[in-house]
Amino acid sequence: MAKQDADCVTLDLFEKSTKLGRPRTNPLTREEQLRINKRNQLRRDKFSGLRRVELKLHKDLVQQLETLAAETEMSRAQLIEQILQQYFLEKGIK
Repeated sequence: MAKQDADCVTLDLFEKSTKLGRPRTNPLTREEQLRINKRNQLRRDKFSGLRRVELKLHKDLVQQLETLAAETEMSRAQLIEQILQQYFLEKGIK
């Protein structure tokens, strides 16, 4: 049986190594894909009027936030946003 170069259906009879995992569907490396996805996410956030804010909190406070967020079925970011909005409403700050 001769090998056909154009045959894409039958197994390659002369290849000894097997390829593990899913077949590659994107020509970009995983790092490039992640970079592009992050850039697109930042653009969507900016278009939506969102700004990134970072802060450091003690682990006990973070645990309390996570517990309350789970109880109210919100994300931690949504909970912090809601707490800040309530604070500004109470203080009369726009």
